[in-house]
Order: sequence, then C-alpha cells, then structure tokens
Amino acid sequence: MTTSLQAALSQELKHELKTTRRLLERIPTEQFGWQPHPKSMRLGTLASHIANLVGYLEMSLQGPATDVLMAPAPASPTTIDEVLQRFDVNGENIHKALEQVDDATFHDSWSMQRGEQVLVTMPRTAVARIMVLNHMIHHRGQLSVYLRLLDIPVPAIYGGSADEAPQQ
Repeated sequence: MTTSLQAALSQELKHELKTTRRLLERIPTEQFGWQPHPKSMRLGTLASHIANLVGYLEMSLQGPATDVLMAPAPASPTTIDEVLQRFDVNGENIHKALEQVDDATFHDSWSMQRGEQVLVTMPRTAVARIMVLNHMIHHRGQLSVYLRLLDIPVPAIYGGSADEAPQQ
C-alpha cells in the first residue's frame, strides 16, 4: 500500500504540532519579554513566530503566489493563551487544507512575493519541509533552551529530557 504525500505530511504534522504545543504550553506570559541575549528573540516573539509558521503551508496551498503586502501579519499575541489559540487554529486550518489537495499540488511551485519582488520560489514539498516543519523544529529547539535557562521543566521531545520520561 502506498501512502500519499499529503497523508504522510498530515501524519508528520500531527506529531510535530503536538510536540511543539507541549513546549508552548509551558511558557509563562509574565516571561514574554525575557531574552537570553540582546541578539536573541524575546520569548513572546519566539512563541508567536512558532504559532504562525504553520500558516505558511496553508498560504502556499491557496494559489501559485502570495504577496505578503496583501496578507498582513496578524497582531502579536500578548498572552500564552492567545499564542496557543493561534497555534491551534493554524494547525486545524492546515489539516483541513491538506484534505483538499492531492499529491500533484505539492510538486507545483509557489512564490512568496513583496509586491513585484519575488522573495522565494520553491515546490510546495519544500515549503512543507523547509519553511514549515524544519523551521518550526529549529525554533522549538531554541524554545527548549529558553525554557531550560528559565528553569522551566523541558518536556520530552524525541526522547526523554532531564525533566520528563519519553512519551509513549
């Protein structure tokens, strides 16, 4: 039996979104302004960025190009509840969007533009892997370090952590 690209991606997203949400849930709103270094993102900015990342895949499935000037960024959340709500809505939306496409859609190219300037063009498979999954996992790694530095227990991710046994 062959699994469709869309089904495999949906399954992987479910796993990664669940793991990412477990980290986001631990962020205290009162620490949103904290940053480990002046060159680092503030905790609240990092959390908001993670919550918005999944939206890039949904955006890419809506047409051959997206002009970021026509799709303004949403306001930054000010509480962890707002971050989690955005993360959950974006996760639900991408799963609904994935149900509506076939594998051929992922081989088509998509471009992100700023007006006439093309910022990036890539196949939607690369959008899914690079702009969404790998990008989210990268920032999730940063977030786990932020939590450790704030002495907030780090959940198990791909195995146990110093604070939690592996998930079954």
